[in-house]
Amino acid sequence: MSELPRLLLLLAIAGVAMTFLGSAALWLFDEERRIRRALTRVLKAPPDTVLLARGRGRGAGFSFASGLAAVAWDNGGWCLIYRIDELIGAELLVDGQVVARAARGEPRRALDQIAADANQVTLRLIFDDPRYPDFGLDLYVIGDELRRQPMTATVAIQEANQWLARAEAILRRPAAPRGRPPVVVDEPQPAPVRPLPSPPVMAPPQPPPSTPPAPLPPPPVEPAPVAVPPPVAEEPPPWDDEAILPPPPRSRKRRVAADEDQDDLPF
Repeated sequence: MSELPRLLLLLAIAGVAMTFLGSAALWLFDEERRIRRALTRVLKAPPDTVLLARGRGRGAGFSFASGLAAVAWDNGGWCLIYRIDELIGAELLVDGQVVARAARGEPRRALDQIAADANQVTLRLIFDDPRYPDFGLDLYVIGDELRRQPMTATVAIQEANQWLARAEAILRRPAAPRGRPPVVVDEPQPAPVRPLPSPPVMAPPQPPPSTPPAPLPPPPVEPAPVAVPPPVAEEPPPWDDEAILPPPPRSRKRRVAADEDQDDLPF
């Protein structure tokens, strides 16, 4: 009997925990919150206005602070980003017929009457993008009355008409000037590069001979210097000891007498 209160307490705690987890999951995976989180992420700011196609996971939002517009589908799993000035028009379709329209450079086509018995109400946003030019939001489809948050055709048409007025106000704003296309300037051609002369081909080194080379002859040995004795001074000859005196001069008379004596000779 003592285990019953403990068991009931555990069941109560488990029930509260499951209820809390379920509520958190519903809040976290709510369609509107998921789309708003995705739009906030891609717009870099909370969107100023959001339009949802409930039950179909599609939505659109505008951020005037960042100047961007974005559309989302698959509950925010996929998004496309545009500039606000790329919005060039919006149309309100009821059962496939255009009943109101706003376009850049055209007068607005106002809504004449509200069809309360419409089967489908669609708002079509038109962008200046050749890849993704438009995005449709089915605000009401027959059978939506059975949803948790039902919407009637009248409410959907009124909401779409408000968005047409908002789109017209955006279209009246002057478009932001687009930058000029970049001017392509041909780059100067580089000067031709002359090829460098090829290096001379070096002959491969000769393999070493199998036999060792003959030894080189020894260098010539220079002769040792021989000591030369100092020259011996020569003695003067003995005949040079006495001075040679010249003969004494003879007088003219004596020479004549001598000549006469020679004439007296017999021969």
